[in-house]
Amino acid sequence: MLTSLAFIFLAGLAMAAICERIGLPRIIGMLVTGIVLGPYVLNLLDPSILGISSELRQMALIIILLKAGLSLNLADLKKVGRPAMMMAFVPASFEIFAFLLFAPYVLGITRVEAAVMGAVLGAVSPAVVIPRMVQLMENSYGTQKSIPQMIMAGASCDDIFVIVLFTTFVRMAQGGSAKASDFVQIPVSIVLGVVLGAAAGYVLAKVFETAYAHAHCVRNSMKVILVLGLSFLLMAVETWLKGTVPVSGLLAVVSMACMLKAKCVPEVSKRLSEKFGKLWLAAEVVLFVLVGAAVDIRYTASAGASALLMIGIALLFRAAGVFLCMAGTQLNKKERLFCMIAYLPKATVQAAIGSVPLSLGLPCGQLVLSVAVLAILVTAPLGAIGMDKTYRRLLVHEGGAAGENPGT
Repeated sequence: MLTSLAFIFLAGLAMAAICERIGLPRIIGMLVTGIVLGPYVLNLLDPSILGISSELRQMALIIILLKAGLSLNLADLKKVGRPAMMMAFVPASFEIFAFLLFAPYVLGITRVEAAVMGAVLGAVSPAVVIPRMVQLMENSYGTQKSIPQMIMAGASCDDIFVIVLFTTFVRMAQGGSAKASDFVQIPVSIVLGVVLGAAAGYVLAKVFETAYAHAHCVRNSMKVILVLGLSFLLMAVETWLKGTVPVSGLLAVVSMACMLKAKCVPEVSKRLSEKFGKLWLAAEVVLFVLVGAAVDIRYTASAGASALLMIGIALLFRAAGVFLCMAGTQLNKKERLFCMIAYLPKATVQAAIGSVPLSLGLPCGQLVLSVAVLAILVTAPLGAIGMDKTYRRLLVHEGGAAGENPGT
């Protein structure tokens, strides 16, 4: 296991540095490292690491969500409430609709199989999007119109909607039927996640405040450990209540961080945000290398040009969905274009559920996995490069105009 961790960190950081040097996003180097080190190419990663890969990826995602919540200004988020809410389900719905319309003709599958495939590919990758939105907030790009906050909020909820639909469509593909209660779970999961996280954040803020009032100094490093421990517990609550009450653990984590920012003194929330930013340096490598390791590169060849065509059609529908979410807002054409680019990347969810139809023995299983792998390899770099190369030209820097660098 130690050898595998050494490979993950050293090779991942080296490839990230090479990509950065040649003008590509660091994530591409990390994804390539994972693919090469993973079980489908060189097979250099210990099975014990791969066995807990999903848990390690979840821990890394928790760290960036905490960083995001501690950077999020709730007043800014209120300004974009309607479009942020629409971003949580409209783009994904458009993409799934594209698969329902075209996949039977392009890929030769049934409508139900097309729905399963659309649900697998419908989610945006929070692991790719959220770190970049945090960076934009810190550098004050697009913050006047709360664009990073809107995209981050939508991306955090988008996965819940898609996974519920995926579960429903898989049941239908196995001969079952859709239930109204499945769709009711979506708003219930979001609301309960926000409420649970806010309650946890409020209690934790009061603990810090009480300790300070009684002259018991709690070091910032200890606060980070407490916040992380409580975050893991919130994620566990989602698992404990699964099948009984739907709760979004990821939203609970973001909500807790937002409440800490609101209730703690600014200096404390700023220090915590900085601490989690430093933790993200290591967590980022683990997350993207292991996402790459989960990609079975062998399936890309079997996907063929038709799969690439279907992905392209679905992305156009997705972009139309994002454009619809922006209707009635004050965003100009450049800012709307950036929102479309930001909603392109796929990685985390597709790596997690892409192989499920195959493991369940569905006839479309291998094709779904092939298209999911191809979508990761195409859209994750495309979205990352698109955001990194265009935000200075498309978004307004606070205190300046679109196209200005932070230091100018």
